[in-house]
Amino acid sequence: MGRGKIEIKRIDNLNSRQVTFSKRRNGLLKKARELSILCDAEVAVIIFSSTGKVYQWSNTSMEHTLLRYNKGTELSCQEHGPNEQEAEKLQQPDLNDMKTEFARLRRAYLQLNGKELDNLSYKELQQLENQLNEGIISVKGKKEQVLLEQLKRSRLQEQKAMLEKETLQKQVEELQQRKSSSSFLEFNPLDRRFSLTTSKVEQDCASENDNNNNNNNNDHSDTSLHLGLSSDASRKRKAAAKIESICNDSESQVASG
Repeated sequence: MGRGKIEIKRIDNLNSRQVTFSKRRNGLLKKARELSILCDAEVAVIIFSSTGKVYQWSNTSMEHTLLRYNKGTELSCQEHGPNEQEAEKLQQPDLNDMKTEFARLRRAYLQLNGKELDNLSYKELQQLENQLNEGIISVKGKKEQVLLEQLKRSRLQEQKAMLEKETLQKQVEELQQRKSSSSFLEFNPLDRRFSLTTSKVEQDCASENDNNNNNNNNDHSDTSLHLGLSSDASRKRKAAAKIESICNDSESQVASG
């Protein structure tokens, strides 16, 4: 007499469930071993019990089998990608959501500009007014912030310009002082050369005057000497004439006697 057909459903009794799990697990691992031997197949089995305990078996290596499985899955996805209809079905929900969001944003934009207000209730209009007031306050605050930043930059630029002006003024004053010093140094050597030249001319003039005076003195001495010599000759001639006169007188007296 054969066994009756067992209904496949969850076993409620915990002990019976654990016993059945142990028997079926061993049978599954036995079948996997037989399959790998008979068909020369690479087989790996991973089992998790209801308590979380793991059981595994592989005729080669679990890591090697899992690596082959991952590579095969990637190749299968590349070779058998979804067709156009499936892709369109996958993209259809996203496209509908985008259209709905675009319509909502467009309606909100128009309402912020005072349009599309007919279907709004009093509460919605009040919320829109509050939103606009908050926007105006934010815009005014940002405007004041921008103005303050511009004023700050203008003051910084003004201070920078003043510093540059002071620096340029100092440089101009230094250049003027250097120019004055250079002019003074250039003028003094000219005065010195001019004074030296004048002194030399005066010395030359004095020397020439001395030479002229010496020449005049020499000429005067020569004249005096010449005059002295002439006077001596004249006296000698007078003395000789007087002697001759005396001799003549003596001779006359002798002759008369």
